[in-house]
Order: sequence, then C-alpha cells, then structure tokens
Amino acid sequence: MNNLELKKIANKVRKGIVTAVHSAKAGHPGGSLSAADIYTYLYFEEMNIDPENPDMEGRDRFVLSKGHTAPGLYSTLANRGFFPVEDLTTLRKLGSYLQGHPCMQHIPGVDMSSGSLGQGISAAVGMALSGKMDKKGYRVYTLLGDGELEEGQVWEAAMFAGHRKLDNLTVIVDNNGLQIDGPVAEVCSPYPIDKKFEAFNFHVINIDAHDFDAIRAAFKEARETKGMPTAIIAHSLKGKGVSFMEGSVDWHGKAPNDKEYEVAMADLDKIDAELE
Repeated sequence: MNNLELKKIANKVRKGIVTAVHSAKAGHPGGSLSAADIYTYLYFEEMNIDPENPDMEGRDRFVLSKGHTAPGLYSTLANRGFFPVEDLTTLRKLGSYLQGHPCMQHIPGVDMSSGSLGQGISAAVGMALSGKMDKKGYRVYTLLGDGELEEGQVWEAAMFAGHRKLDNLTVIVDNNGLQIDGPVAEVCSPYPIDKKFEAFNFHVINIDAHDFDAIRAAFKEARETKGMPTAIIAHSLKGKGVSFMEGSVDWHGKAPNDKEYEVAMADLDKIDAELE
C-alpha cells in the first residue's frame, strides 16, 4: 500500500474518531487523532492479522496501553473490517460493545483489555515472552502515551523486556507532549524518553509520527533488530487533522458539540479533497 492510500485511510480513521466521540458526548479525541497514522500503518500494512478470523493463532498481537484512546483503535478496527463502521456511533452507549476502554471479551480484534495506565505494556511483554517460550513467530506491538511513562510499572516491564531480549516486541510511544493536566515536560517530565529506553536495553528509533516513509522504515528496522526489543518514539501532534484540537490540551478528554463537530468534519473533508 502506498503513502497516498495510507493517508486516505488515516483520514477515514480520524473521521471515525471524531464521529464516535461526538456521538458519545464523551471520550478522548486528542490522543486518538495523534496516533491515527500509527494505527493505520499497523493494521493496514504492518501486522499479520485477519478480520475474518480475529483469533487466528499465528496473528500478530497489539495492546493499546493508553486505553483511553480507544476511539482511535475502534475506528481503525472498523475501517479494517473487524466490525461495521456504523457501530462507531454507539461508543460509550448503554449496551454497546464499544465502551470507553477496550474489552477483549466483546470486541473483535482486541487482544487485551486495557485502561489502567502502565498495565498494557506489561501484558504485551508477557505475550512476547510467551511467543519466545513457545517458539511462535508472531510479533507483539503496544502503544503508550508519553504521560503514561510516568507510571512506574512501565519501567518494570521495560526492564524485564530488555533483560529477556524480547526482539519480537515493539513499543511505540505516542509522544504528543500533552497529558490531561498539561505539558508532560511540566507535569512530571519523562524526558529524555529515548535515553531511558536505551538504558533498559532497547533499540530506539525516533520518528515523525505523521510521516509514512518514516513509519515504514521504523517498523522495518524493528523487525530486523535481533537480540533486543525496539522502542519507537513517535513525535506527534495532539488532535492532528482538526484545526481547533491541534496542539491543545483542552481536547485530551472532551467531546465536540454539534457546531464543533461540523468544523472538525469540514477540516477532515478538506484533507480528503487535498488527497484526491
């Protein structure tokens, strides 16, 4: 799949995110939008998965460690064919299988329930260890928020992964610089993120999270790295694609009203037009 096709899909994913959160009148659009290009590349290009057989034994695994950005994962899964795109409007509704955090028991394509920050990477490390012990060929991917790095459990998992040389594990950090309380550098700085992962025996790659050439090269490098896990530090823009959400901490966990929804969709429609 070429970059133009990926960009078009990523914009569909962003439209699904905005539509779902608007419909729910709650949710986390900012960090979902910043990771949309990463989600798109993983599910449409990188991972060995089958929407017709979500529990395929040899599939690659993905764990959304920053589980509150479920709208991004849900929109990606829907556009990939795991369930109907129309169901995105049921986000957080009573009786819907698409609740505020991913649930592996009810959502096709979700490999691990998540939401408590720091726990997702630990589950991913366990999956990667299991693959090594069982001599399976699948790879494991997990997406963390940069604010999530303030959780000590993240570094316990990283220490273990590096020690066990889990080269079938790729950790992606969505480094958009903002968390619920403000800039991560001011709340409790995790910087330098790359040096910290290096200290835990990770191979580290820094990329622009919105450049598909860089994304493609990073995942290729991760696959080819042997004897140590890889951490991809994806430098992103919170709220990417929606003018009034970009770079704003206000949209970490807030839904657009009807007027804001119209503006957001117009922004994304403009991107569609530019990609034609």
